[in-house]
Amino acid sequence: MMSAKVYDGKGRFRGKIVSFRCSEEENALLDAAVKLSGLTKQDYIINKITNREVVVQPNSRVYKALKDTLAEVLAELKRIDSGGGVDGDLLEIIRLINITLDGAKGGE
Repeated sequence: MMSAKVYDGKGRFRGKIVSFRCSEEENALLDAAVKLSGLTKQDYIINKITNREVVVQPNSRVYKALKDTLAEVLAELKRIDSGGGVDGDLLEIIRLINITLDGAKGGE
């Protein structure tokens, strides 16, 4: 027995699989961005590659992701000696947190 096809919100059947390789650091950054967006990884990537804006819809999952990510950032900042050694990935995560919080409060 075959299962029914699942269509997206616009009635499209998503039958193609796309995969790619990335580094551990790139994967961690992608995972953080996806968690902070509240979207699925699939929807996040499709929005980014089609140059659509990623609109964060505040909900309990996004709040938890913000809380957990901020705790990770705080732990990393405590580990860093006198502000030296801050890497680009940490700065990018801080930028994503800022964008998420700005979107959650309605932007300015």
